[in-house]
Amino acid sequence: MSTVAQAFSSSGLLAKAINGFSPRQAQLDMALEVEQAIAKQHTLIVEAGTGTGKTFAYLIPALMSDKKVIVSTGTKTLQEQLFHKDIPVIRKALATGAQMALLKGRANYLCIYRMEQFQHTRGVLDAQGLADFVQVKHWANSTHAGDIGELDSVAEDSSIFPHITSTADNCLARDCPHFEDCYLVKARQKAIEADVVVVNHHLFFADMALKDTGFGELIPKADVVIFDEAHQISDIASEYFGESFSTRQVQELCSDVIQAYKTSVTDVKQLGKAAEKLERTCQDFRLLFAHDPERGNWREKWHNARIRQAFEHLKTDLDFLYQVLKLNVSRNELVDNCFERAVTLLSKYDIVANIDAFEVSLWYETTRRHITLHQTPLSIADKFSQVVSESGAGWIFTSATLAVNNGFEHFARPLGLSQGHTLMLDSPFDYLNQSQLVVPRYLPEPNDRGRALALAELAVPLINSAAGACFMLFTSYRMMNQVAELLEDKIDNPLLVQGQMAKRNLLTEFIAQPDAVLLATASFWEGVDVRGDKLTCVIIDKLPFASPDEPLLQARSEDARRQGKDPFAEIQLPQAVIALKQGVGRLIRDVNDRGVLVICDNRIVNRPYGQVFLSSLPEMRRSRDLDKAASFLTTIHSETQSR
Repeated sequence: MSTVAQAFSSSGLLAKAINGFSPRQAQLDMALEVEQAIAKQHTLIVEAGTGTGKTFAYLIPALMSDKKVIVSTGTKTLQEQLFHKDIPVIRKALATGAQMALLKGRANYLCIYRMEQFQHTRGVLDAQGLADFVQVKHWANSTHAGDIGELDSVAEDSSIFPHITSTADNCLARDCPHFEDCYLVKARQKAIEADVVVVNHHLFFADMALKDTGFGELIPKADVVIFDEAHQISDIASEYFGESFSTRQVQELCSDVIQAYKTSVTDVKQLGKAAEKLERTCQDFRLLFAHDPERGNWREKWHNARIRQAFEHLKTDLDFLYQVLKLNVSRNELVDNCFERAVTLLSKYDIVANIDAFEVSLWYETTRRHITLHQTPLSIADKFSQVVSESGAGWIFTSATLAVNNGFEHFARPLGLSQGHTLMLDSPFDYLNQSQLVVPRYLPEPNDRGRALALAELAVPLINSAAGACFMLFTSYRMMNQVAELLEDKIDNPLLVQGQMAKRNLLTEFIAQPDAVLLATASFWEGVDVRGDKLTCVIIDKLPFASPDEPLLQARSEDARRQGKDPFAEIQLPQAVIALKQGVGRLIRDVNDRGVLVICDNRIVNRPYGQVFLSSLPEMRRSRDLDKAASFLTTIHSETQSR
């Protein structure tokens, strides 16, 4: 028996270190495959159903290999869970002295220089922002890591954070007077020296695309690279292999130029004027787009004469600021940094202005204040497969949702992983006895005006039977808000609606109030773990097909047509299947969980492609009878109350 197999045995290291540990064959199968991938430096793709215990299945062989390991997760929340919860347990079980490091993107670390600059210039903030700055100053005196995640008392979206953190653009690097004390530099140095480094996908691909200097030396030295929640990485990788031009970056440049003018180059009035003019031009450009945030096709917008003219004015004013900065190079570090950023922004402008480029998607996205233009490659298969093959490392890709129709082609092909080994492990949960899948009859079509009312009326008896403990997951904010408004008058349960408060707070409130009902969109379809009787009913409003006017999807679909392929079967359907599997995965999280899944979309049973969805889901008891579902929920609630 290998040392890895021994660790997972009934008398092994995990059994001795963890109360209640019991061997799981699927977990052992995965661990042994991971061990082989690491030893032979090959690629492994694993779908591990919910409850397999995939985290331990990849961490144990990785730590026992005595090699440099990078683990990349989907979100910062998962990063922290892995680092602060899972790894310490394994480290204790293995009695290993391996060094561990948690590394986040630079926007997660306090920048001492920018905090001091903000204090000197007294930047414009509202009352809440100023109150938050007081909290930051107090925390800054005691923090060791400088990780702003420690600031529980300050909201995640506080307006203070851009003023006290750096970006790749405005970081002064070795020219910074606080370089030796820099929290980001210390975190990166610790990561370089560590045996195991926990990052997230965005940081990993930012590094791979050489967009964030300093971290780039980590990845070539890794012997093992593990992606958890790997179903997300294709789109994230494409984003980082592309280019973008943002008015946010331009306005941050203007802000720093104005700061330089006011503090150190006060004799160059033209600097301040050029920056202020460029700021106004950015604002004028943003006003030509819809007020509410949106995404769209940049090639199509380019044909709007007013937008094209405003975009050209932006180039003119940016170029003028560049010329003024050029005349003042070497005056001080901040001016030099601003000059370099202006050069970079002009280069990015030219890339997104080339609307005739081939093999790329050109698209835009807006926030309330800014607009970002993107050029994204349609395929990264060649680039990514080259990185994998030349690394000399073992690569492991795992998630509970990678396969579509029992195959991995949809995941592997865009990443060029055709030579990878694959493994599919079913969940150990007894879905047939633990759950029901209900597809209600006679629902209005997705675009019907009466759909919101039908969904609300459908939900009421289920919510009453379950006494709350219900998620309603939507594919659009509009439908979510309409149903929420209707439910307010129909039920007495506490209603928690995404957007009312931070995601973390919503979940905390949901768990704290046993009769609560939570309504949410995309970000709650995955990475949310609510166990036991706190969640017994998940209602999904419709099959999660991406919007057909989503620009990257449009471009990939057109590329598929040119190759004689069916864009729906090749791209849209597999993406929707993966998204639905993630939503379904919220329901059963533990061996004792029970519940009802309601999919309010008849296409899953009356369209030919519906079988692809059904064959990709766990084997649940199926029904079209809502009364049966309500009865099952009543039974679950009654048994819970009688314990």
